[in-house]
Amino acid sequence: MRILHILWLASLLWLTGCATTSTPSDTTSSDTSQPSTGATAVYPSGPLSPITAGTAKGRAVAGIDAPSDLWDRIRRGFAMPDLDTDLVRDREQWYATRPDYMQRMTERSSKYLFHIVEELERRGMPTELALLPYIESAFNPQAVSSAKAAGMWQFMPATGSYFDLKQNAFRDDRRDVLASTRAALDYLQKLYGMFGDWHLALAAYNWGEGSVARAIARNEKQSLGTSYTELTMPAETRMYVPKLQAVKNIVADPVRFSTELPLIENHPYFQSVEITRDIDVSLVANLAGIREEDFRALNPSLHRPVILAAGMPQILLPWDNAQVFRRNLEAYNEGQYASWTVWTVPSTMSVSAAAQRAGMSESELRQLNGIPPRMMIKAGSALMVPRTATTRTDVSGHVADNGQIAFTPEIVTRRTTVRAGKRDTVASIARRYKVSAADVADWNDLKVSSSFKAGERVVMYLPMRLTATALSQTPGKRQAGKAIAQTAKASPARKGGTPAKRKR
Repeated sequence: MRILHILWLASLLWLTGCATTSTPSDTTSSDTSQPSTGATAVYPSGPLSPITAGTAKGRAVAGIDAPSDLWDRIRRGFAMPDLDTDLVRDREQWYATRPDYMQRMTERSSKYLFHIVEELERRGMPTELALLPYIESAFNPQAVSSAKAAGMWQFMPATGSYFDLKQNAFRDDRRDVLASTRAALDYLQKLYGMFGDWHLALAAYNWGEGSVARAIARNEKQSLGTSYTELTMPAETRMYVPKLQAVKNIVADPVRFSTELPLIENHPYFQSVEITRDIDVSLVANLAGIREEDFRALNPSLHRPVILAAGMPQILLPWDNAQVFRRNLEAYNEGQYASWTVWTVPSTMSVSAAAQRAGMSESELRQLNGIPPRMMIKAGSALMVPRTATTRTDVSGHVADNGQIAFTPEIVTRRTTVRAGKRDTVASIARRYKVSAADVADWNDLKVSSSFKAGERVVMYLPMRLTATALSQTPGKRQAGKAIAQTAKASPARKGGTPAKRKR
C-alpha cells in the first residue's frame, strides 16, 4: 500500500507539471490533440544563465528604498511630458540667477509642500503640480493679485465660490491651506479631463477653460496644431508652463543650476486639530506654545482675532505643538475661550452709533471690522464686537459661514430752505425730496398732516450737493423748485434723525 501511495503522488506531480507547461494558446485552442509548442520556452536546452543587470533594468524593477527627503519624493512622481523651448531656458536662467529669491520661496513652501504631495499621490496626479504655487504666488498664502485672485493657488472670487471656498467677513477659504489645495486639485483634474493634456490644463488654469477651448477651435478651423506651443494665447499664459518646467528642472538637478534647495523632511509639518468652541487666536497660540504669526501662517484664511468653531471646526498647528495644545486646552480653566462675538446690525447706521451700541470706540470698531471712512453700516451686516461675560452661546453656523459686512456712503446734510408751491403739504414736500414726512414735520415744528401756503419757506436738511444746487436758484420761482426736485431724485437725502444729530 505504501508503494501504491508513492506511485499515486508521483503521477499527480507529473500531471501538474504538464499543466504548467501549457501556453495561453494551448488553453484556448479547440484542438487539444495538437502537441504543445511552448515547452521549449519553459525548459530551454543547456544550463540556465543568470539574469544580467541590463535585463533587470530593462524590466523596470521598482526601488523599495524610502525617499531621502521631500524633494526626492517629488522627483520620483514626475509624470508630465517635458517642455523643451527657448522660453524654458530663459526662465531657468531667471530663477538660477536669483538664489535669494529661490531660497525664500522654497523655505516658505516647507510648511505646505508635504500636504500637497500627499494629496497629489492620493489622487494619482503628477507631482510637478506641487510646484505650481511657486509660479502662482511664490507660496505666499496671503498673496493677492491685481485681479483680486487670492491665496497660494490664486483663486478668483467667482472660481473660489464655484469650488465651495467660503469668502465672508470672518475668513477667506481661498487662503486656507487644506481647502484651497483641495479646490485647486479638483480644478486641475477637471481641466485635464476636459483637454486630456496637462499643458493645456495648466493653460486653462491660468487663462480659463473657455479661452483655451476657443483657441483650440480656431486652430482646428484653420487645420493647425492644437498643442500648448501651437495655440495663440496671452504672453502670461505663454510663459506659464515654461515657468513651471524651469522650476521642475531646477528641482530635478539643482547642482546643474548652482542652486541649493533647503532640506524639507519627508514628514508632515502640521496636524489638524478639532475646535469645538469659539476661541481667540491669541489663546490658541499661547496654549500651543507658538507665536501668533506662526499660527496665522498655517491658518491664513482668518480675517478676525477669533476662530468661529461653527465655520472653522479644525485648525492647523505645527506637528509637535498640536499635542501640547490639546493637553493645555483640556487643563484650561481661566474663563471664556473667546473675547469676541458677532452682532448683526438691525438697521443701517453710522459707525459712531454702531460703536456706541457695541460698547467700544469708533476707531476700534473700524479697525476690527475693516470699515473704511465716510461709510455707514448697512442693515444685516455681521460685525465683530466684544463678547460680554454673560454670553454663553457661540456664533451660529449660518452666521459663521455667510456673515458679510456691507456699506453705504455717508451723506452729509446741511440746513437750507425751499419755497412751497400751491397745494404743497408736508407729505408732498417729503416725496419730492425723498425724505420722510416725519422728518419734514419735525424740521418745521408741524404735524405730518399739515399743509403749506404758496411761497412759504420750508426748512430742509438736504445732502450737500443738493443744497448747493438749491441755493444757486432764485427763491420763489417754480422753475427752481422743479430743478431742485430733479436733483433730489438723483441724490436721495439721508433718512431719520433730528437736525441736532446731523453732521453739518
